[in-house]
Amino acid sequence: MSVRSKVIEAIQQIAREQHVALPALSDDLSLHETGFDSLAFAILVARLEDETGVDPFTISEDAAFPATVGDFVRAYENVPA
Repeated sequence: MSVRSKVIEAIQQIAREQHVALPALSDDLSLHETGFDSLAFAILVARLEDETGVDPFTISEDAAFPATVGDFVRAYENVPA
C-alpha cells in the first residue's frame, strides 16, 4: 500500500470513528474543510506514526503543519529514508 493510500485510509477511518462528515478528499482540500478538530488531527498523526514509524512534523525543527490534504500526504511521502 502506498503512503498516500495509508494516509487517506487513516483520514477516512478517523472520520468514521469521530462521526465527521468528510467531504471528498482532494489534494487541494483545505485541512480546515475536512471537519477534523485538533483531537482528530492528533489521533491521525499518532496513528500514522504507529503505522509508518515516523512523525514528519517532529523530525525537523522548521516543519510547519500543512494547509491542504495534498500537503499533508506529501509530508509523509517526503520523509527522508
